[in-house]
Amino acid sequence: MTMLRHLAAAILVALAAALLSVELGAFRDYQMAQVAVYVVAVAGLSVLIGLSGQISIGHGAFMAIGAYCAALLLMHLSWPLEAVLAASAAGTALAGLVVGVAAARLRGPYLAGVTLMLAVALPALAFQYPGVFGGDQGLGVSITTPAFLGPTFPLTRWQAWVATAAALITLVLLANLAHSRIGRSWRAIRDDETAAALAGLNVAALRVLAFVISAACAGLAGALLGVITTLVSPGSFTITLSIALLTAAVLGGLGTLPGAVWGSLVIVLVPTYITDVATSHGLPSSVAANIPVAAYGVVLIAVMLVFPNGIQGGVRRLLGPALPAASGSLSAVRRTARPGAHPGAGGSPGALRRMVRPGGPPDADGSLNAFRRQAPANEHPEEGTQ
Repeated sequence: MTMLRHLAAAILVALAAALLSVELGAFRDYQMAQVAVYVVAVAGLSVLIGLSGQISIGHGAFMAIGAYCAALLLMHLSWPLEAVLAASAAGTALAGLVVGVAAARLRGPYLAGVTLMLAVALPALAFQYPGVFGGDQGLGVSITTPAFLGPTFPLTRWQAWVATAAALITLVLLANLAHSRIGRSWRAIRDDETAAALAGLNVAALRVLAFVISAACAGLAGALLGVITTLVSPGSFTITLSIALLTAAVLGGLGTLPGAVWGSLVIVLVPTYITDVATSHGLPSSVAANIPVAAYGVVLIAVMLVFPNGIQGGVRRLLGPALPAASGSLSAVRRTARPGAHPGAGGSPGALRRMVRPGGPPDADGSLNAFRRQAPANEHPEEGTQ
């Protein structure tokens, strides 16, 4: 039923976006595509930070990997667009696996430093191998509208449709994953790694899996960005992009997929609006170009002061319990704890033990044998024996 609800919501949003794009001009279609691209990347980053408790300041590097994979595949192999997007996500997932294995041994600022170094160093490879990656000029991405849409169908509208469809598919998959046993296990290791390990969860494997999935989302977003801009160059994947993604995740609400949408809207629409306002008031171009950076800071400070759990947390607080709970909120996890329960592992060790109890009935979303490291520390109290 959870998957059906997510699919129904995605179909309704897809229909609304398609109808809206018909009424919009080329620039608004381009902005819609931009928002969808950032939703994919920010959703993966929000899952990584908000659910598994790992921090990354280098997701711009993963977007670069996906973008260059897409450009090279289209240039040399002329694959269909859907195959290119899937291959770009898979290739970036492999890179995420390598980084995730190293990241599983790091915590806090050490992990942030490693991912920051990755964001700074990786785009520089384009300058070292200009014959492959095009140097500072980058690689062109040639995209045309399908023939069945007719010769007059706007390219920007098709790009908006492709990006929106990819974003909705990503959100549906991540939403179902967050409600599965893997998602609950991520919350457990986020809240108390020691309790999760004692309950039998393989903490290292779960951390690596979170990094792989988040990197795949970033790679898909990078490929989509190349598709809508028709150019892949190192200047598009600077450290500023990684910081913008982290800012969007925090603004929207860590661990919440609707928060990824709010954050993406902020980082795409606010700079454009502020720049237009500054230009219309006669400010010099050098000053107008720096105002969006200040606007980011003002918006971030204001949201954190008014809504500590992000925009989605504020929307839920204002509109009440009709909205889905923010899975990244630690207070929401604490409210579900039983009186007197141990505070680790999401506040409910009994529920955590039931997830990994040997011989217990599997959940509807499958088995987690690959992430079980050991049996619970003491099985006899759980079974009611001495």
